[in-house]
Amino acid sequence: MSTSSSSPLRVAVLIGSTREGRFAPVVTRWLAGQLGQRADLRADVVDLAETPLPTVLPAFGEEPEPGAKEALALVSPRLAAADAFVFVTPEYNHSFPASLKNAIDWHNQEWHGKPVAFVSYGGLSGGLRAVEQLRVVMAELHATTIRNTVSFHNAWGAFDAEGRVDDPAVDAAAKAMLDQLTWWAHALRDAKSVRPYAA
Repeated sequence: MSTSSSSPLRVAVLIGSTREGRFAPVVTRWLAGQLGQRADLRADVVDLAETPLPTVLPAFGEEPEPGAKEALALVSPRLAAADAFVFVTPEYNHSFPASLKNAIDWHNQEWHGKPVAFVSYGGLSGGLRAVEQLRVVMAELHATTIRNTVSFHNAWGAFDAEGRVDDPAVDAAAKAMLDQLTWWAHALRDAKSVRPYAA
């Protein structure tokens, strides 16, 4: 793996929602547009609705069932190759979706020593309670969460019919978050090239 500071960082964007009629693709397309404006970042969108993982994990220390291995093969290598992550998450009952927790729990080393940013959406809270819980979960998995987030409050009214957001403050928030993600991703990637991370 190249550790050159000039090579683009690989950012895996995880879409956490899998529910019918979900709004996540609208938010993710907006985020992909923000990422696409940056030559220093290369995005890989991992949609958990398109690449569902089994909901029954194997006993500790046991191998997954054959069907599970096939499903994981569509997701795990992409997470392992990522230098950084952005989670796109709604808020369900003051927390984050089960599909996202399931994807997190199926993996371990893929998260180690990597930064995670959050784009959340919802009603009045804008998904921020989901983000706060995700910070605790990702700390357990040796990931570094980015302080700045982008949060869409009353998200269904924030986007126009083409999925655009006409709010300079949102663009500024996205830039600040991605700048922090980029800093941490370079710092951690460079550090791991000198000394492997020990979990």
